[in-house]
Amino acid sequence: MRDTANHLAFRRAISPAAAVTDNTALVSQIIDKNGFEGLAFCILTGALADVDATFTTLVEHGDAADLSDAAAVPDTQLTGTEADASFTFADDDATRKIGYVGSKRYVRLTVTPAGNAGNAFVAAVAVMTHGRYWPLS
Repeated sequence: MRDTANHLAFRRAISPAAAVTDNTALVSQIIDKNGFEGLAFCILTGALADVDATFTTLVEHGDAADLSDAAAVPDTQLTGTEADASFTFADDDATRKIGYVGSKRYVRLTVTPAGNAGNAFVAAVAVMTHGRYWPLS
């Protein structure tokens, strides 16, 4: 049998919080990939009340711990697309994912609403894989 739990590590990306009621971008924590070869963001939506809101995703990476050198990740270094990880008001209680296979140490996710005047609940988790050491805590 394969044990999945000891091969994955999770990092908080976008914390569950009060509903977003405007077009303020939701910017994740900076995720440090040190010790891991794989990273995927899992985006979780709750109620998305505005009937014309859209939410676009952007993945950035860099070598500086504060991501002062942040650059958009090239499509060739993503598994899945930012378009597929994006969503609309019709995606209540849904999940989306996007993976990162680039070589930079620091990565972050941004979810940017447009046309949002209602309540929108969004959170995200970074799933770390292929850890250098096992089992993963």
